[in-house]
Amino acid sequence: DLATALNDRGQVRYLRVEFAAAVQDFTAAIECQPCFEVPYYNRGLVRYRLGDFDEAMKDFRKVLELNPQFEDAALSLKQAILDKEEKQKRGY
Repeated sequence: DLATALNDRGQVRYLRVEFAAAVQDFTAAIECQPCFEVPYYNRGLVRYRLGDFDEAMKDFRKVLELNPQFEDAALSLKQAILDKEEKQKRGY
C-alpha cells in the first residue's frame, strides 16, 4: 500500500543521509495511514540523529501509544530523554 511504499522510500533516503527527504516520506506515510506506527518510529530516528530530541520523543511516544509492545521505540525514547538531559547539562 501507499503508506508502506512511502515508509520504504523514506528508509532508503535515510540510509543515503537524505534526512529532510526521509522525514517528508515518513510524514506522508503517516498522513496516509495515521495508525501505522513504523513511520513514526523512523521519523523519530531521523529527528533524534538531527538532535531534535523533543520532536523525536513525540514520535516515539506516539509509536508506544499505537503499539505498547514496540520495544525499540521504548529504548529510543529512553535514550532521547537521556541525551536531551545531557545536552541541557552541557548548556547547548
